[in-house]
Amino acid sequence: MEYPVRVMTIAGSAAGGSAGVQADLKTFEELDVYGMSIITAIVGRHPETNQNVHLQSTEAIEAQFATAIKQVGADGVKTGMLFSKEVIEVVASLIQEKEIKTIVVDPVMIGKMNSKLLKDDAIEALIHQLIPMATIITPNVPEASILLGDRELHTVEDLKQAAVDLHKLGAKNVLVKGGRLEGPAVDVLFDGTTLTAFTAPRIDTVNTSGAGCTYSAAITAYLTKGKTVAEAVGLAKGFVTTAIEYGFSYTDIVGPTYHAATRKFGEAHPIKIEIVT
Repeated sequence: MEYPVRVMTIAGSAAGGSAGVQADLKTFEELDVYGMSIITAIVGRHPETNQNVHLQSTEAIEAQFATAIKQVGADGVKTGMLFSKEVIEVVASLIQEKEIKTIVVDPVMIGKMNSKLLKDDAIEALIHQLIPMATIITPNVPEASILLGDRELHTVEDLKQAAVDLHKLGAKNVLVKGGRLEGPAVDVLFDGTTLTAFTAPRIDTVNTSGAGCTYSAAITAYLTKGKTVAEAVGLAKGFVTTAIEYGFSYTDIVGPTYHAATRKFGEAHPIKIEIVT
């Protein structure tokens, strides 16, 4: 029997199951990779104190990582919400020590409802310690803006320049996701030489909770299985677009993307891929 490749997510736990490690693990299962999770924080709003992010200790993070590595090992890793400078520093150290080949950094800073998920003093640690290790980083428009000193991004041309400029931070590849712009959903990948645009139709739904987590988790899965970066991005965008198309909600709160959509309803959504330079 050939065992599946081993993929680890280091991120926050979303109590509602739509984002964070829950979305990552659902994606890993759908794409037939063995998923493990290192929980950095528990995200769930307390009804009385209104506290929404409950950070785990660095000791707890180290313990989870050590256990996963000892029991299983890891071929690839994805980072999501890390929240604090201290957590970013310990995560960067752990990844570097084990020399994991595939590293996807989703620089989670702003939540779906514009909630802040990264402390101010953590941004410098992210830029200088974690991003330079990355095979690919996957910022959305608000996150790319923050990483570029609050530069405004409004057009696909802005995304192209942002991808080029963010590449200077040291990641091998940069994917700037344009889901929050108007028009078709266009993402731009820069590998240091070539700009590639990935275009899908915009799905008319509010139920997109966890879409960014799912996208980067799918990229991680495909990269770890041996796809090129461009192949992984194209396949992952098809997967997440289909998941968004069949998104739903049990309540009047924004609901999740549907991770099983491709399996249940057929092939992933076709994606237009175009070299733009």
